[in-house]
Amino acid sequence: MKTIYTCFPGGKHKVLTMSYDDGREEDYRLVEMFNKYGIKGTFNLNAGIDWDPKRIPLSEYRKVYEGHEVACHTYTHPTIERCPLEQVAAQVLEDRKSLESLMGYTVRGLAYPNGSYSEDIKKLLPALGIRYARVVGNRDDFAMPRDPYEWKATCHHNHRLQELGEQFVGLFKTQYLYQMYVWGHSYEFTDRNNWDVMEDFCKLVGGRDDIWYATNIQIIDYMEAAGRMQYAADGSFAYNPSACPVWVSVNNEIVEVPAGTQVNL
Repeated sequence: MKTIYTCFPGGKHKVLTMSYDDGREEDYRLVEMFNKYGIKGTFNLNAGIDWDPKRIPLSEYRKVYEGHEVACHTYTHPTIERCPLEQVAAQVLEDRKSLESLMGYTVRGLAYPNGSYSEDIKKLLPALGIRYARVVGNRDDFAMPRDPYEWKATCHHNHRLQELGEQFVGLFKTQYLYQMYVWGHSYEFTDRNNWDVMEDFCKLVGGRDDIWYATNIQIIDYMEAAGRMQYAADGSFAYNPSACPVWVSVNNEIVEVPAGTQVNL
């Protein structure tokens, strides 16, 4: 009997993703750093707070965040668990509409403002076009999310970042899928005068052949495509009905199954 495993793109078994909130001017430096080391980030933004001089102007979003993901953080950053659901829906949709107009693509992610959410809000989000939502806190591990609407990161960048990064780099058991997810606010580096923390981390984890560097939504979209794969009962072939390729490991051999094709395994 064949052993078939889902892989990340390129047959990789590790993914790194970053998530940063509020769109403060320090994002200029953070995006530049990510680009330098080939790291992908998701930036959770409030389109209704353009009046704040410490935030990046809306008119610059498309250029600044090119190659990364822009996601919702609600329109004006309220503590949404205290809000009527009608207001939660309005906050998310107004943010989506404004960000989509600025970026030119669908915005389908969310970071809960102030870490505030509820079960009712989680149930509401799919109808608003949101495919995942990040909470605050630290998991201290590299597990894939079981609930995309309660997606907790591996760590905040001020919590064991280098230690966990070294553990992540050293992971080698290819029978598992590992995810390292780092979150925070770029202005915290200025507040603490510790930009070296992120620079050292990026040097450690960037540019590695066994890591997939992805935004939050890229992980969600890819895992959904992997979940739609159709396999023969005896493992002899697989059909990929999705619009993107999916990689699998068949008895330790990496196989790419292109979009809309059937491949012998």
